[in-house]
Amino acid sequence: MKLRAKIQKSMILVIVTTLLAAYVITTFVVYRQTVRLMEDEICQEADYIKAAIEISGNAYLRQMDDVRKNTRVTQIDAQGKVLYDSKQDEVTFENHKDRPEVKDAMANGSGKDIRHSDSLNQDMFYYAVKLSDDTVLRVAKGMDTIWLTAIQILPIMGMIAAVMLLFAFVLARWQVLRLIRPINELDLEHPLENEMYEELTPLLQSIDEQNREKDAIANMRKEFSANVSHELKTPLTSISGYAEIMKDGLVRPEDMKKFSERIYNEASRLITLIEDIIKLSKLDEGEVEFEKEDVDLYLLTREIISRLAPQASAREIRVTVTGESVVYHGIRQILDEMIYNICENAIKYNKQGGSVSVWVGGTLKGTKVIVTDTGIGIPEDQKERIFERFYRVDKSHSKETGGTGLGLSIVKHGAIMHGAEVHVESRVGEGTRMELVF
Repeated sequence: MKLRAKIQKSMILVIVTTLLAAYVITTFVVYRQTVRLMEDEICQEADYIKAAIEISGNAYLRQMDDVRKNTRVTQIDAQGKVLYDSKQDEVTFENHKDRPEVKDAMANGSGKDIRHSDSLNQDMFYYAVKLSDDTVLRVAKGMDTIWLTAIQILPIMGMIAAVMLLFAFVLARWQVLRLIRPINELDLEHPLENEMYEELTPLLQSIDEQNREKDAIANMRKEFSANVSHELKTPLTSISGYAEIMKDGLVRPEDMKKFSERIYNEASRLITLIEDIIKLSKLDEGEVEFEKEDVDLYLLTREIISRLAPQASAREIRVTVTGESVVYHGIRQILDEMIYNICENAIKYNKQGGSVSVWVGGTLKGTKVIVTDTGIGIPEDQKERIFERFYRVDKSHSKETGGTGLGLSIVKHGAIMHGAEVHVESRVGEGTRMELVF
């Protein structure tokens, strides 16, 4: 359903409900007012008849028979016997001593009551007043006229309602168009530059934030594509060059092994790069399908260090693992990648004969994996950039070690997936300390 139609229907519904409520209230007020006026009229009429009887006697009542068409007048003696009734029927000859209005009149001088009359088949208002000869004069009138008055205003109210609904429809249509127009004219490319309703500010801020995120993602993907092209092109160019020289027979037999080794190294670097790109893409798209399980991070770290032992041994780097067994519920393969990449960097970018210490355990701030090395360090202004894809602090050193520049990006995405944080402390030439805090 369109917003415009929904607002119009809501406004019409409010007006219809208001009109119905107004009719009910008006009918009730008119009814109460009419009852009050009729009571005053009957009381006044009874007082006039009482005064006439006191002056002219009971003969006055019979002289007025043809005049009082809508009013029933009854005279009752002290024993409840009916002495006179302007409309004689079977009820006329019943004893009226127990009628509420008659009892009140005999006791207090006057009385009134509203009840249904079976003989007349309608609701009646009775007013009784005591005369000087101890008889009671009772005046009664039907209440159908009150309901008639209430019903008579129904067509008028209906006409008013129809006019009001027509006017409300036209007004609602115009008002809705006026309210919706600014929304239809929104500049979603620059949402915060719109002069808009205050209630829409959070929405526009959210759109602006999404726009900025989209731009950032677009720029990141553009940069990523350029970097991927460059990183893939470099080893492929080397492989192609070496292969071409070998194809043309320009390599001496004794150098063939060296050329083959270079092709193998470049191919290995290419495979590693592609694997890292695939891992990162899966983390980006949330396509990691592994289930979480309880992982002992201390045992996992020891396994990782065992796998990295050949690299550490080749560069004479001493690696120690300390701490305690601590279990974390996560994706084992991603946790492995995170710790592996940090430890591998600590070995790759270390000094010849340096050291790496790894501590795993629980702290007041949560489970931690702390890796400290004596390597080349990271300049202060580049600490935030080391988690960017393909970013390298020392590009020449990275090529020597075969780094892809994606390891710490995988660490960052793995940390986000596990709700963890990565803290970095480093001094150039002195080493780096990295903390994974779960």
